[in-house]
Amino acid sequence: MNIRFAIIGTNWITERFLQAALETEEFILAAVYSRTEDKGKAFAAKYADPKVYTDLAAMLQDDEIDAVYIASPNSYHVDQAILCMNHGKHVLCEKPMASNAAEVSAMIKAAKKNNVLLMEAMKSTLMPNFKTVRDNLYKLGPIRRYFASYCQYSSRYDSFKQGTVLNAFNPEYSNGSLMDLGIYCLYPMVTLFGKPDAVKASGYMLSSGVDGEGSLLLSYPEMDAVIMHSKISDSYAPTEIQGENGTMIIDKINQPYDVKIRYRDGTIENVTQLQTHESMYYEAQEFIDLIRCGERESAVNTYANTLTTAEIMEEARRQIGLAFPADSRTDI
Repeated sequence: MNIRFAIIGTNWITERFLQAALETEEFILAAVYSRTEDKGKAFAAKYADPKVYTDLAAMLQDDEIDAVYIASPNSYHVDQAILCMNHGKHVLCEKPMASNAAEVSAMIKAAKKNNVLLMEAMKSTLMPNFKTVRDNLYKLGPIRRYFASYCQYSSRYDSFKQGTVLNAFNPEYSNGSLMDLGIYCLYPMVTLFGKPDAVKASGYMLSSGVDGEGSLLLSYPEMDAVIMHSKISDSYAPTEIQGENGTMIIDKINQPYDVKIRYRDGTIENVTQLQTHESMYYEAQEFIDLIRCGERESAVNTYANTLTTAEIMEEARRQIGLAFPADSRTDI
């Protein structure tokens, strides 16, 4: 059973997604949506010339489209996703799913109302080495700390310092360090340990009105979590899950390729799983498999995980004084 996809967004993340998704046997690129026809046609020409639409509503009337991958700016996700789902299309939406928890809730409501699949495209939690993290977590004994860091100097920050504010640092698009990178640390934490009891956040605000970097301390009944994220500095620290019997070391929380356990007696166990595909392949395959099986929610990237992560980020933003125009909407 082939799944015919349309895509919204013709940026670099869409290119990477398509390169990975085309490795699946069931993925077909049926249509491309772009605000300009020339840009849409230029993009489509790289992929056997699927249909090109500049009118989103018209594209969604196309019966030869089963699902839509949304990779537009964050602030556009909610309206585009709900429109797609109201037309009976399944939706794979790039992370973060939306600007805030209210938007996420509205999207989940639309998915249930229209009996379609909605899934946040958080790739890391669907990769083979995240499964090995979950499968081997018991070996650590009682977990006492989760530490995750994703700090990557943005190529767009140099332009920002020269006075040009690109999308990555524009609050109109619900962007910034927490939304772009911090979520990669938070979503796996929520998937593994659930909702924390308390959140404390700090961050450095840029003149454009978004955060350049920040940290979070999250409390659980018997453990805590420490998160560091930044788009204005680099970090090379791995992620650690610390237990009383040993510590699990994960090379990159945003795309885990190497997982080891260092036990208290000094022994090291390599539990890494072989990964045979591009990192985004696994989210595409998960989404396709769910459609083929008639499922309407991922068992890993669940609605609860997506909503809880959105709630944490919203609370963190409140504490550091980061508000988006989308937060003032009353029509969701």
